[in-house]
Amino acid sequence: MNAQAHFTHEQALASAQRTFSIETEALQALSLRLDHNFSLACEWILHCTGRVVVTGIGKSGHVGRKIAATLASTGSPAFFMHAAEAIHGDLGMITGQDIVIAISYSGTAQELVTSLHTIKRLGARLIAFTGDSNSELARNADLHLNVHVEQEACPLNLAPTASTTACLVLGDALAVACLEARGFSREDFARSHPGGALGRRLLTYVRDIMRTGDALPIVQEDTLIPDALSIMSAKGMGMIIINNAQGQATGIFTDGDLRRLIAQVGDIRHLPVKTGMTPDPRSISPDALAVNAARVMDEHRIHQMLVRDANGLLLGALHMHDLLAAKVI
Repeated sequence: MNAQAHFTHEQALASAQRTFSIETEALQALSLRLDHNFSLACEWILHCTGRVVVTGIGKSGHVGRKIAATLASTGSPAFFMHAAEAIHGDLGMITGQDIVIAISYSGTAQELVTSLHTIKRLGARLIAFTGDSNSELARNADLHLNVHVEQEACPLNLAPTASTTACLVLGDALAVACLEARGFSREDFARSHPGGALGRRLLTYVRDIMRTGDALPIVQEDTLIPDALSIMSAKGMGMIIINNAQGQATGIFTDGDLRRLIAQVGDIRHLPVKTGMTPDPRSISPDALAVNAARVMDEHRIHQMLVRDANGLLLGALHMHDLLAAKVI
């Protein structure tokens, strides 16, 4: 196998465009071919009391592993079983309450064909993804979904390309249809992805990261500004929370308020902190998502927010640095 010495950028782009065109046409044809069998497959998965077991070998196995992962992360319990391992003991993973999705474009992969009788005997339902409705796998399946393509993107029409794309997209279509039927929410998705960025964004609430108690920089309205600034520096929030005589938070005094007050009056050493405070500052509920707090801060170009309950009672405070530390932004 010799690389062509004069393979140009133009040739590479033309090859990519042909691949895109062939695979897009294959998906369009698959879309038009969908029928009642697809709807029935969705119904079976939705009412499955066991798990969805996806199996295949070779490139079909790689596609099957991804389909199983997508199903599992979108509300349909699923796992992948390698077809070669299946006939050497892993068929014991299957129960009569399961649904098996077997993927083989030819429908003749010997490992899958060998598994057919055992799967039937166990009582599991069998859904086949093949490109040949007359293949042994298709004929023995309880339900056949045809992923036939007119040609592979490979110029030799040998390497699985358009056919594996068709299988992958069909699996995605099943997972998404079931997701929508279940009313699967963003929060449901996040619960199965707690370690990722999405999980942090959808499962982290203001109450989880807000500062409370002694961490809050609180002073009274008549506190002199130099004393208030000392507390501001000690607490590291870039602001002071100002309480009235009844213990209610009436405002905040920030670095920005300090600069503006100095520009207006010059010597501020003998002024009470309420002189330059921002009254009725923005606040957020402790039950709000932290990512929503980040959005509000960004929209209003602020770095701090108070956290209050429905009755306006001060519960804590939040700084942009808290959101960064929690990796929700």
